[in-house]
Amino acid sequence: MSDDRIPPAVELIERGELDYICCECLAERTIARESLDRARDPAKGFTPTLLERMRAILPPATARGVRIVSNMGAANPRGAARAVLDAAPGWGCPETSCAVVLGDDVAETIRRMPELRLMEDGAPLESLLGRMAAANAYLGADVIAAALDTGAPVVLTGRVADPALFLGPMLHAFGWAYDAWDKLAAGTLAGHMLECTGQLTGGCFADPGKKDVADLAGLGYPFVDVTPDGAITLGKTPGSGGRLDAATCTEQILYEMHDPTAYITPDCVLDITGVTFRQEAADRVAVLGARARPRTDTYKVVVGYFDGYIGSGEMGYAGPNAVARAELAAEVVRERLRRQGFTYSEMRCDLIGLTSLHGSGGGAKPEPYEVRLRIAARTDSKRAAEAVGAEIRALHMQGPGMAGGGINLGAREVLAVKSVLLPRHLVHPEILLETPR
Repeated sequence: MSDDRIPPAVELIERGELDYICCECLAERTIARESLDRARDPAKGFTPTLLERMRAILPPATARGVRIVSNMGAANPRGAARAVLDAAPGWGCPETSCAVVLGDDVAETIRRMPELRLMEDGAPLESLLGRMAAANAYLGADVIAAALDTGAPVVLTGRVADPALFLGPMLHAFGWAYDAWDKLAAGTLAGHMLECTGQLTGGCFADPGKKDVADLAGLGYPFVDVTPDGAITLGKTPGSGGRLDAATCTEQILYEMHDPTAYITPDCVLDITGVTFRQEAADRVAVLGARARPRTDTYKVVVGYFDGYIGSGEMGYAGPNAVARAELAAEVVRERLRRQGFTYSEMRCDLIGLTSLHGSGGGAKPEPYEVRLRIAARTDSKRAAEAVGAEIRALHMQGPGMAGGGINLGAREVLAVKSVLLPRHLVHPEILLETPR
């Protein structure tokens, strides 16, 4: 994940007896954001933490013969490779080479296909083309296997399906074919289980007294042992904190699993309805029963586009009657914005700690001693977005009494995403080998 902590990855390399380490660092909107960075500076466009992460993991990986596979190339995989190779001698890794996966950028292809239908609402792609920032196909494990075939110790990609990062090394190591359904199912499921690292080992799981996790501060990252016949067993860094058992596995397998009978990836259509977990030892879980069907004849393409602005700000209220004062402040801000002629397609007025997650429904709630008002509004006007935070800031002197800790979060441009399906024959992946200068 893009927000993953780096030290546990180093510990996994040092103590996990790995052959490969995979770093999954892209969210849905990430490549659109990095495409804008690259447009401003051609040397950028890869994951901002690329060099920080590689500085930490490349030396121990090189020393132990662990190969690195990552989508940190984002919108500029080749630039990412050059940045790593230029820095590698200073990290004690002067002989590093890098295989680069290109071809996921299909923006120019889909510009010529305005008739494509958006998966979310059926509208024509043409409705977004004027605001499009990027369009990238989710490539599969076959291109990662091909990149590993070059012998490079590092593989950097742009957009690939998350499980494919992990399945690719299996295809490379074992030579699995695309009609070995049980093996593809097992490898794809292993990738799905691992892609969120600490979520499998107790992160986003711990609930004191109900779901206890030992040494959450020292949470270890997971790995998978895979045999040539497709048997998979999950584990975590020896001696690390966290837990790995049927409970953590059950929560993770359901993560983003829209249809358990048909989880569509570029490599297969996965069916997890027959999956079982078998505890082999402490923090060792065998995963059994995954099934798969042939991959589809299309790639999913995520289209990043500009979708207006969000303006926001916050203000705190404390003491007796804090909620009523915060509610009055929200009314004041809404009315002041209305009188200035600003309009918004959507506005949220939340009381953090009281209504920010579940709204105002659910019956009476206890009166808190302190509450924080947060207002956010969406609009096509940058000026209207900026006005939201400005009016919240003004509450210090021109709103209800006893306000404090106000923040004008300002206006930010919104990058949204929708998806289309693109026939496979229109996508042309390419592998480049970058070597030291």
